Amino acid sequence: MKFAVIAAGEGSRLSQEGVSLPKPLVRLNGEPMIDRLLRIFAENGAEEVDVVVNDLHPEVAQHLACLKEQGWGERLCVVVRTTPSSLHSFHALSPLLAGAPFCLTTVDTIFREEDFAAYLRQFRAADVQGMMAVTDFVDDEKPLYVGTDSEMNITGFFDEPSGCRYISGGIYCLHPEALGVLQRCMDRQIHRMRNFQRQLVADGLRLRAYAFSKILDVDHAGDIVKAEKFLAHAE
Repeated sequence: MKFAVIAAGEGSRLSQEGVSLPKPLVRLNGEPMIDRLLRIFAENGAEEVDVVVNDLHPEVAQHLACLKEQGWGERLCVVVRTTPSSLHSFHALSPLLAGAPFCLTTVDTIFREEDFAAYLRQFRAADVQGMMAVTDFVDDEKPLYVGTDSEMNITGFFDEPSGCRYISGGIYCLHPEALGVLQRCMDRQIHRMRNFQRQLVADGLRLRAYAFSKILDVDHAGDIVKAEKFLAHAE
């Protein structure tokens, strides 16, 4: 199974609030966010990890180059490209993801490691084409609400609550069929990750939600403190 990380955002809100490091290198309890993900992926059987970074912060690519030399080698592939959205970043990674199931996440998605391991076990065992991480913890400026039935099959994605219990957690386990939907979205100039997810439903892919106890994003300087406290308690 492959893993992929979108780490090409500018991190403008963090920099405006006085955080000097690029977001992937921001440390949570002493560990850079990108390093934390790579460690967790390795512990969960990653055959390959593909990361997209921008060319505005070359120190991130340099950091990953050092990790390759320190043992990751050819298992770590880095795409350097500045993109206008997360969906464009996903598209930049897509040639590397063809042919095998994969797990995609953004670099600042913070979760409990035991939740993530259980999520992967469920995805590997399930007869679905995609499994999305969800949470009922809402601490997002513009959450994407996820509609589910009694068996956690996904029925839709919504900008408003619409009676939904869960929101998207920003972690996506998908089979390669999803890459065809991605390409069609790009061809039609559909450029938001949430609209890609809606298209997955519209195209009839079997999607299931998996509930994490809590998922956080690091968008603001204050979120770093929240994430560190959450991880310290989780561990």
